[in-house]
Amino acid sequence: MSDESTESASLVLAIPSKGRLQENAAAFFARAGLKLAQSTGARDYRGRLVGVPGVEVRYLSASEIASQLASGAAHLGITGEDLIRETLPDAESRLELLTPLGFGNATVVVAVPQAWIDVRAMSDLDEVAVEMHLRQGRRLRVATKYVNLTRRFFAERGVADYRIVESLGATEGAPAAGSAEIIVDITTTGATLAANALKILDDGVILRSEANLVASLVACWEAPQRQVLRTVLGRIAAEEGARTTRELRAFVPEAGLDLGALAAVHGASFLAGQPEHGEAVVHCPADAVFALSDALVAAGAGPVSVRRLDYLFTGRDALSERFEARLDAR
Repeated sequence: MSDESTESASLVLAIPSKGRLQENAAAFFARAGLKLAQSTGARDYRGRLVGVPGVEVRYLSASEIASQLASGAAHLGITGEDLIRETLPDAESRLELLTPLGFGNATVVVAVPQAWIDVRAMSDLDEVAVEMHLRQGRRLRVATKYVNLTRRFFAERGVADYRIVESLGATEGAPAAGSAEIIVDITTTGATLAANALKILDDGVILRSEANLVASLVACWEAPQRQVLRTVLGRIAAEEGARTTRELRAFVPEAGLDLGALAAVHGASFLAGQPEHGEAVVHCPADAVFALSDALVAAGAGPVSVRRLDYLFTGRDALSERFEARLDAR
């Protein structure tokens, strides 16, 4: 088989090319037993998943990943939801956000000068914009890199008397520089906004964003790509399942105990052992461990030991099932 035909049958996985996002993406896959390896070194923009044939890894910028997924040039990728919502107004029809990843957190907000003490909400901002237009003959200027998100959000809130000043540098400095009155930008802690004498409107949160594992609905999904998808997502699901589950072992008294019923009350499931007498194994949601352990001890099923799991393969993968159902429904 030629290199070209091999590549065409590969699942293309797009990974951020540098910085903290790349480090976090590599750590995310490593937790699932999926090690990323660049072909010939850190400057190479191609790679592979160790031990998983049929995957071509491409290292791209976060914005490139969003466009590659939208065009179908990549099958899976890691990118921020803010970039997806900004660049793709029809994102729902082209992409599936499979799962949030817990890193790359940023909140897109509307921020105004702290000196505007009477402006606390978007309705107040609308009044300022209308008054500025009537009295000064000019529109409220909004500095932002998020042009589409801003327009949609302002339209939903009924704010129309404004114009966007596209920001090419540090957006938070625009009001102090006199190039805009307010801004729409991302923030994590709000410290930079405060340092620039800006405040977030009470209802000015446009989007709480984080990095997501995203799948393209318009890429070529033939049997080889689907099989690799199940392998990759199956391992991710196994790691997530293990992370959110604990294994309990308890001694069931001779008098008998309906362990299945007791476990079910706490969202747990009885797995193995002797329900009437002997050691039994239960898988329990991590946040219900203490309640179930206390209930087991109170019922005489002690001692109870608890341990973490590395991976939990259940034979079902909700991520793959949901995504393939969408593919088949097209």
